[in-house]
Amino acid sequence: MTEISAAHVAGEQNQKKILNRLRRAQGQLAAVISAVEAGGSCKDVVTQLAAVSSALDKAGFVIVSTAMRECLDNPQGENSLTVEELEKLFLTLA
Repeated sequence: MTEISAAHVAGEQNQKKILNRLRRAQGQLAAVISAVEAGGSCKDVVTQLAAVSSALDKAGFVIVSTAMRECLDNPQGENSLTVEELEKLFLTLA
């Protein structure tokens, strides 16, 4: 029988969270595009655009958080990042 590690399960759960956030952002971006094409109000367009930005930011933070956790759990792993690389990723989102 194959063992599934807690890290693997957590990784799958995070991947689902990330994909859900990205799909939500994709839908919100489609709404922004439609609003602009339809001549929607500035307030509606900017509100939807802010929602897209927030969804993308949250997805990015989940990705960086997952990478940090993986590095702590398995510092010698094949996909492990250095502290400097993690810091650079984090600051990219700031």
